[in-house]
Amino acid sequence: MNNVDYIKREIKRLYEKDPNVHINVKMTHPKVIVEGTPAVIKGVYRNIFQIEENDSGHPNRHTFQYGDVLTGQIVIEELDYVPMISVLNKK
Repeated sequence: MNNVDYIKREIKRLYEKDPNVHINVKMTHPKVIVEGTPAVIKGVYRNIFQIEENDSGHPNRHTFQYGDVLTGQIVIEELDYVPMISVLNKK
């Protein structure tokens, strides 16, 4: 099992058990910056997953690829996964 499969499995587990999570997102395209925000996993699909957050006072639904978690562009705090980029930056 590779890292993407592990991430996929764990996000699906969270979705089925308790979809309420906290997220940190730093992306440039589209520009999304969210830190420590409560969110709800709204859907888990083959290549993507959807999260809805209410940081701006209006519900915003974002679609991410599992690789976005792998590269550290999105961090789901309840997910027991540390992106390699975070490990490399701490050295």
